[in-house]
Amino acid sequence: MSPVGRRVRGRLRDLRPRRADLRADLVAGLPRAIGSVPDGMAASVLAGLSPTHGLYASFAGPIAGGLSTSTRLMVITTTSAAALAAGSTLAEVDRAERADAMLWLTLVAGALMIAAAVLRLDRFIHFVSYSVMLGFLGGIATNIVLGQLPTLLGSPTEGGVAVQKAWYVVTHPGGVHLATAACGLGALALLVGLGRTRWATYGALVALVVPTAVVWLTDASTVARVSDGGAIPTGLPTPGLPSPGAFSLSLLVGAASVAAIVLVQGAGVAEALPSPDGSRSSGRQDFAAQGVGNLAAGLVGGQVVGGSVSQSALNVAAGARSRWASVFSGCWMLAILLIFSGLVGRVAMPTLAAVLVFAGWSTIRPAELWSVARAGSIPAIAMVCTFVAVLALPVAEAVGVGLAASLLMQLNREALDLRVVRLRLDDRGRLVQEPAPSRLLPYDVLVLDVYGSLFFAGTRTLQRQLPPPPAAKAGPPGHGPVVVLRLRGRSTLGSTFLKMIGDYAHQLAAVDGALYLSGVDAALVRRWDRDGTTRAYGNVRVFEATPVIGESTTFAIQVGRTHRVSPGS
Repeated sequence: MSPVGRRVRGRLRDLRPRRADLRADLVAGLPRAIGSVPDGMAASVLAGLSPTHGLYASFAGPIAGGLSTSTRLMVITTTSAAALAAGSTLAEVDRAERADAMLWLTLVAGALMIAAAVLRLDRFIHFVSYSVMLGFLGGIATNIVLGQLPTLLGSPTEGGVAVQKAWYVVTHPGGVHLATAACGLGALALLVGLGRTRWATYGALVALVVPTAVVWLTDASTVARVSDGGAIPTGLPTPGLPSPGAFSLSLLVGAASVAAIVLVQGAGVAEALPSPDGSRSSGRQDFAAQGVGNLAAGLVGGQVVGGSVSQSALNVAAGARSRWASVFSGCWMLAILLIFSGLVGRVAMPTLAAVLVFAGWSTIRPAELWSVARAGSIPAIAMVCTFVAVLALPVAEAVGVGLAASLLMQLNREALDLRVVRLRLDDRGRLVQEPAPSRLLPYDVLVLDVYGSLFFAGTRTLQRQLPPPPAAKAGPPGHGPVVVLRLRGRSTLGSTFLKMIGDYAHQLAAVDGALYLSGVDAALVRRWDRDGTTRAYGNVRVFEATPVIGESTTFAIQVGRTHRVSPGS
């Protein structure tokens, strides 16, 4: 059988449900589906859409994503971060076109996620630092809490960003609508109270149903309901493409930002949820699975989906054993929509705001924020800058700030986390480590080892730490210093490094010295021979690494001593 045939056969075998797990997965999918009702509706509100978009995404994402993800207990569904990012992208879109624009955004984001999988961009996901990610998620959570205060309390508001809206509500307490506030705060109290009990799984549903029932019974018509925003369709959606007129090039930037948020968050879920059978997750496959989930959601009228931290944790807590728990939860969601879709429009809006406020508040992790703040000034500054950017800027721009902060942290780490030491042969022929000298003596055979990155800023830091050659020749020809730079274990070296060693070799040659590179990876040596690097840097001698650690460096020292002998020796 061909390699492709074996991969297909293995994939089909992986998809086949195990009879021993079916019952557990079928039961585990039900509470997750019930929890998806308030979560999906709340995510739509957060994105500025009809709740049906979140409900449709809550069945399409888990089914399509569950069948294709490698992290088998990951649930691909609506998330607060993705919803807020999508809502920020569509903030300037006319309300009449916002639904179709969201579908385009979802489809384009899904296509970008699949493209990221094809291009193997999953290997770069870990360059987003933990402090930046924590600042971003903290800012998202704060935005959710502050942005829902007007709906929770029924207060009019002004301002562009969530902080401004919340400040207006706080400074204008007379605008609070008492019936709405009672409904919203009652729902919030139920969430907090049930969150400490074994019924926490159903807390959001209870917080949705009980206050809404009170609104019906008391005929509190002044409390806003979901149907006030437009008619709620009943039944299931028909797959199809959104209106072409709603597509615009500006959606591409927003879709890229949303895709980046979803993929980074999904990578965090994959790290936290290892597969039950011990198999390793594939970041590339999880990228593609989230892309497939978004394409499926967009085609049935749903909004952006991604790997959900809370829903995946609920999946595990409910006893899920395989990917089929996610698939079954999507099927349960379909059944719920068929039976209860007519009740969606009667839900009181303050209850959805309460669900979002509780979810946002639960996401904030003071202990982790404090831990990063104590880790050092640079991580703390990166975290705070990203947090402030999320609060003050549209999400797409805040993502750019976060990525820039991650890059600066990486460059700074490369610059600071680099150390140069001297290696000296003792009387027994062993390499002994010592501090590197600040000066290079005329007849030295100096061996230097480097700890840290030799890319970008790291190379420049190495350049500053290399001891400068003597100002002039100190003896007859052939008696200049030799520097041996040990590079064992480095499989790639960038152009900045090659330019630096070329310059340093010329400086040494000017005083009759030489530069040797020892422990160079064999594959790297062959590549340098093929592409002409060896010829271009002909004044640099390369000693290829051998299986014996230190052997090529010891040989380089011997060669250096043979060709650079002090006049008095």
